[in-house]
Amino acid sequence: MFGRRRGLETAGSAGRSTSATLTLPPAAGLLSCHVLDTVHQPVRQARFEVTDPIGRRIVTGETDPYGSFTALLPEGEYRVSVTAEGYAPFHGATLVGDGAQPGAAEIILEPVEPPLLPQPGHWELDPGHSAIAFTARHIGFARIRGRFNTFAGAVRIADRMEDSSMHVIIDAASIDTGVRLRDDHLRSADFLDAARYPTVEFYSERFIHRSGSKWAVAGALTLHGTSRSVTLDTQYLGLGTGLEGEPRAACRATAELHREDFALNWQSMLAQGIAAIGSSVEVELDVQIVRKA
Repeated sequence: MFGRRRGLETAGSAGRSTSATLTLPPAAGLLSCHVLDTVHQPVRQARFEVTDPIGRRIVTGETDPYGSFTALLPEGEYRVSVTAEGYAPFHGATLVGDGAQPGAAEIILEPVEPPLLPQPGHWELDPGHSAIAFTARHIGFARIRGRFNTFAGAVRIADRMEDSSMHVIIDAASIDTGVRLRDDHLRSADFLDAARYPTVEFYSERFIHRSGSKWAVAGALTLHGTSRSVTLDTQYLGLGTGLEGEPRAACRATAELHREDFALNWQSMLAQGIAAIGSSVEVELDVQIVRKA
């Protein structure tokens, strides 16, 4: 069963019909849970996962606006995990079917403090402990992964984090997918045209706090001579101290770009009518910043 200290119970198989329109099959039970915070308010859009005793995933999903989820499962033992932004993860065991206690389980999530934000001042990106990578579709199903090897950046942390700003500049010619012939093509006028547009630049316009450690960084990306608004979905990872005692902060960010938005229109079609290169590119950033002296 779930831990007693959390006051959790699970639905049994007694009463195979739970409503006028829902009848449980033989040898099945209904797992029903309410996910609440410490003042018994529902936690919406919490992620839940139900696995069997050997760790195989059985069902996943999100809680509804009332903090609830239900799952129809074969009788047996299961483990339930629940995660939500700003709360400590929950893991517990439960029994579904014969021998299970009837009723809906209550899962109480304990809040956690968000990580401390960097101190106001001027910080700079540490290229040796950061990465700017991308993934593009190839021939409709495969993935090509690459990165930019040369970049720099500055971040100004304001007294109010939302008023902070950042500027990142990337050497377009440093693109690297691990294949020299392909990289030369990507640097050519068919794609980045690095001879005419040697840099890719991002200027932030605002920092937006979403919840817990999640932020959005909105700004303008200039690529191939074209500027477009881009939002980085960002998870702030917290503060740390480097080997020389220097303060560091880290974050992870993602964005999806469309080549056509930046006039990167080169395309080759395969005989089956499949595009050789997909139109969307997924960008991933793992960033560490250090405080400037």
